Amino acid sequence: MIKKKKTEIYALGQHISMSAHKARRVIDQIRGRSYEETLMILELMPYRACYSIFKLVYSAAANASYNMGSDETNLIISKAEVNEGTTVKKLRPRARGRSFPIKRPTCHITIGVKDISLDEDEYMTMIHESVYNESSGGLWGKK
Repeated sequence: MIKKKKTEIYALGQHISMSAHKARRVIDQIRGRSYEETLMILELMPYRACYSIFKLVYSAAANASYNMGSDETNLIISKAEVNEGTTVKKLRPRARGRSFPIKRPTCHITIGVKDISLDEDEYMTMIHESVYNESSGGLWGKK
């Protein structure tokens, strides 16, 4: 039995007070990018979700450097997902003794980083197969 070395490190943020739909808008921009490029993108985007995602990416990189001794220049964002959390429900008093529900959605964000220097061969073959695949028409996509 061959034991595979764990190369992916996670950071998890739970019960973040924002809609999952708004957080996904930012997460889709950073998935698959390098760590340094991700930090630049998150600093320049004008959305409120960027701050909490920035903290999670920074935390995942700190986990990777502490647990595996990885260099931050070799990290890529391999997994980024947003799930809906619980909804905080409150009642707001309205006219004539009625009440109006206030719903505050929360979300759970998971950021996974991978060190490409540990499995350089797998990463390069994955890029080589996707770019130079014969079935897709080669590099330029012409048939």
